[in-house]
Amino acid sequence: MNALESIRFYCISKDNVEESFPFNNDSLVLKLSGKIFAILSLEPPFFINLKCDPERLITLREEYEWVKPGYHMNKKHWNSVYFENAQMDLVNELIDHSYDLVSKSIKKKKS
Repeated sequence: MNALESIRFYCISKDNVEESFPFNNDSLVLKLSGKIFAILSLEPPFFINLKCDPERLITLREEYEWVKPGYHMNKKHWNSVYFENAQMDLVNELIDHSYDLVSKSIKKKKS
C-alpha cells in the first residue's frame, strides 16, 4: 500500500467519515457530519490539507519542511502536509488532530 492509499484508509477508518469530490476529481474531501476535516490530493505533488490549532500550525511549519500553509485554504487554520519525506506517524497524528478539532466544533454547536 502506498502513502496515498494508506492515508486515505486511515481517514476513512474513523467514525462517520464521508468521502466526496465536490471540487474536482483530483481532490478527495473527507467530512465528519458534513464538515471537512481533510482534503487529499490525488495528483502529484501528493499532500493532505488538515485543520490545525492556530498555535500549533506555525510551529509545525517551522519544524518540518513538508508542512506548508494550507493550499487554497485559510492559512490560519489549515496546513498542507506533503507526503514526500514526511514522517507517517506524525501525519496520522495530524489527521487525528484535525478530526478531533472538527468533532469538538460539532459537539459545541449541538450543546
